[in-house]
Amino acid sequence: QVQVVESGGDLVQPGGSLRLSCAASGTISGIVAMAWYRQAPGKQRELVATLFTTGTTNYADTVKGRFAISRGNAKNTVYLQMNSLKPDDTAVYYCNARDARGSPRYVWGQGTQVTVSS
Repeated sequence: QVQVVESGGDLVQPGGSLRLSCAASGTISGIVAMAWYRQAPGKQRELVATLFTTGTTNYADTVKGRFAISRGNAKNTVYLQMNSLKPDDTAVYYCNARDARGSPRYVWGQGTQVTVSS
């Protein structure tokens, strides 16, 4: 099983920026994308950003224009650059790989906490 480790979360003021990192322990066949998800207290986990192996990216409407997903130089690494952060972005952020059906395929990590507050 492939495991992931997320890092980079912090407490930041509204309007600030953070860059999250995700490192996977390996890869498996059938992966078509890497993605970032988030889960706010009392809410379901939601898909935030997707980077397909083709290079195409997709973003949730709530983060479009503010967040950017990218692949790192190190193998099996992906980043999430978050700008113009808002209190509504407060959540635990997770990364995972997706298959062609959109299902997550790696073991979920602990996530990294992002708190946006003044």
